[in-house]
Amino acid sequence: MISRRQFLVGGAGFAAGIGTTAAYGVGVEPNLVPAVRRYSLEPEGWPEGLHLRIGVLSDFHACEPWMSAERLHGIVAQMNALAPDLVALLGDFSAGHYYVTGPVMPAQWGEALAGLRAPLGSVAILGNHDWWHGPVPGMPGGPAEIRAALKARAIPLLENDVLPVMVGRQVVWIAGLADQMAHRVRRGEVRGADDLGGTLAKVTTDDPIVLLAHEPFVFPMVPRRVAVTLCGHTHGGQICLPGIGAPFSPTRRYRYGHIVERGRHLIVSGGLGESGFPVRIGVPPEIGLIELGSPGLTV
Repeated sequence: MISRRQFLVGGAGFAAGIGTTAAYGVGVEPNLVPAVRRYSLEPEGWPEGLHLRIGVLSDFHACEPWMSAERLHGIVAQMNALAPDLVALLGDFSAGHYYVTGPVMPAQWGEALAGLRAPLGSVAILGNHDWWHGPVPGMPGGPAEIRAALKARAIPLLENDVLPVMVGRQVVWIAGLADQMAHRVRRGEVRGADDLGGTLAKVTTDDPIVLLAHEPFVFPMVPRRVAVTLCGHTHGGQICLPGIGAPFSPTRRYRYGHIVERGRHLIVSGGLGESGFPVRIGVPPEIGLIELGSPGLTV
């Protein structure tokens, strides 16, 4: 049996630990220079000798002071230094919480992302926050402003559409879904704008497909015809505690990283920003670099 003094000392230590962790989660980890998360895979049926490097940026949640336009310029420079062939922007450009000192408007983050340099360019999809509100929750706006910002910077936006790109003499189809949580019907209930079957039906050849989908929830329905599915949304759980895991993750099965099911590949990015609260613990911001196939045929 512990004494009253031991109880008080232990309680004070526990409270101090909680306070230190919270301070780190708000003041340190969200502001770290993004880590580079690398994946290398050769999916079933991938053409022999075909090599494609895809850079992944997801869940920007642009806002002051957490994800300023200045910080985005630095992230763009970091991505360019990795020399990807193509950059996939996986949505949630708009802020994900109210704890901001000001918005970063679409024209501002659009200017930063226009600095991306890749031989095959950049391609984007939208996330749920891009549908739900303006640059900050509670602020007017929505997908029309996001579409306009991307169009102004000549960044193709795929909403249930496909884009063929040439890697050497090989066609690779980039397919992008509209958001799976686009419409908030009522509290706790959402309806998607996505059409997986209709999107894949637009692929007119047997060449490989890379699917971009903001949320990973669609993955069980993705056919083996798709070489790899790239997603964001989860922030890797955003808060991942030792011995506990990620209690706030929207999915445990597809929370983070490279998942292989029945010969199909899914990669879920940990993303850059935050939603709900400006906090990250155990899941630092990241940019992705995905190497598909063996070095050989390149851009």
